[in-house]
Amino acid sequence: DCTGVIAVKRGRLRVYFLSEEGREITLYRLLENDVCLLSASCVIKNISFDINVDAEEPTELFVLNSATYGSIAKENAAVGNFMTELISMRLSEVMWVMEQVLFMKLDRRLAGFLIEEAGMENSDTITLTHEQIAGHLGSAREVISRMLKYFSNEGILSVSRKGIKILDRKRLMEFV
Repeated sequence: DCTGVIAVKRGRLRVYFLSEEGREITLYRLLENDVCLLSASCVIKNISFDINVDAEEPTELFVLNSATYGSIAKENAAVGNFMTELISMRLSEVMWVMEQVLFMKLDRRLAGFLIEEAGMENSDTITLTHEQIAGHLGSAREVISRMLKYFSNEGILSVSRKGIKILDRKRLMEFV
């Protein structure tokens, strides 16, 4: 289904692929004032993939249906130009994710994700489950659990039921 153009007024959305087997990988996140045109892929010629969008926290959105967007873009070249730049930026983000998945070791990807997540949460404690982290990184929960245990054994993280606490940010950054 074509959702339409999504604009985030408040909150955070996760945009991701979901495989037929149920595996996920985060393509990018949308924060306050971000716009997602890929949710309106029906208005973009030659785009034939499905994305999923979930709210990661309480979120308020504006949704512009595809017909309205199409007529606005036809009447106002600036809207079309803005959306072209936006699509280009999102495509760059998706290609960066693909490059990471294909060519970067998981320890580096996990370290970078944990640092980014801590920054977004403004805390050294990350409350995501191993399964959620695996979904973001396109990996299996068991693999993430093993990697977190390795980081924990090295004194870089503390892993508990309450979450993952970064103990040594400098050493974690060395993996990135």
